[in-house]
Amino acid sequence: MTVEIRHRTLETNGIRMHVAEAGDGPLVVLCHGFPESWYSWRHQLVALADAGYHVVAPDMRGYGQTDQPEAIEAYSLLHLVGDVVGLLEALGVATAVVVGHDWGAPVAWHAALLRPDRFRAVIGLSVPFIPRRASRPTTTMPRTDDAIFYQLYFQEPGVAEAELGRDPRETLRRVLFGGSADARRDPLAPGSGGVGMVRRDAGFLGRHEAPATLPAWLTQADVDFYAREFTRTGFRGGLNWYRNIDRNWELLAPWTGAKVTVPALFVAGDRDLVLAFRGMDRLLPALKQFVPELRQTIILPGCGHWTQQERPGEVNAAMLKFLEEVR
Repeated sequence: MTVEIRHRTLETNGIRMHVAEAGDGPLVVLCHGFPESWYSWRHQLVALADAGYHVVAPDMRGYGQTDQPEAIEAYSLLHLVGDVVGLLEALGVATAVVVGHDWGAPVAWHAALLRPDRFRAVIGLSVPFIPRRASRPTTTMPRTDDAIFYQLYFQEPGVAEAELGRDPRETLRRVLFGGSADARRDPLAPGSGGVGMVRRDAGFLGRHEAPATLPAWLTQADVDFYAREFTRTGFRGGLNWYRNIDRNWELLAPWTGAKVTVPALFVAGDRDLVLAFRGMDRLLPALKQFVPELRQTIILPGCGHWTQQERPGEVNAAMLKFLEEVR
């Protein structure tokens, strides 16, 4: 039987949220990252639904056909977790397994941290659970005379929007290819500025080469879908998530030292530059200290940042094994 991906709009946490969904059974919520959409889970929706799960992949706040509130402050982690809690309410479901990739991973980890009564297990892709640090995050991000960390580049409203929105199709081709294992890059090469660094004279896209041909995991139809979405919405909604990094740190102060106590799985690619960010070499081996029910850390060889799109077969297998364990 062919699995049908259905679409509808639900009211949650004061916004209208578009969701793609498939299947019936225990609920699994898939939270995407930047710059993506529900579509980044296209391979998982079908595979998990086939295995007997009700799979829901929303356009997250600020993306796609979901509302894009005006205020920057409306994109804090508490808003984003609240959206997913509200999604369960709208669906009439008491509990779910929550999955997140890229920026969706902090949403998933914090959903499990703040509401373990609603999120009975968590899967993080690319980004592990990062415990609250002692100092304001942006103050510790690298900067030099020539370059600044990309998350700092995204802070000033209007700057990154203008660059990324000039040609959304070319932006997405470069970013999707540039973050993948197919890109030729050495973040420590002379002139690169370092991991995640944006040269002040080149902008964010200066870090990403344009692909001569698309990699095997990314079709022209995929690029067309993303390009249509971001041509319509712009990039402001997703960028506003970055502009709440310090606010999130303030809001989460009461949970300093708190641990994610539900069963968890972490999956990333060994060519994902997130794993090369400052401090990750210390955090990953110690992750079980902060996530005591971490069942497994899977590092996929030859996989870049777009974990579930680059390696759907292996990611689906890992997710389904874990979901069966916590079912």
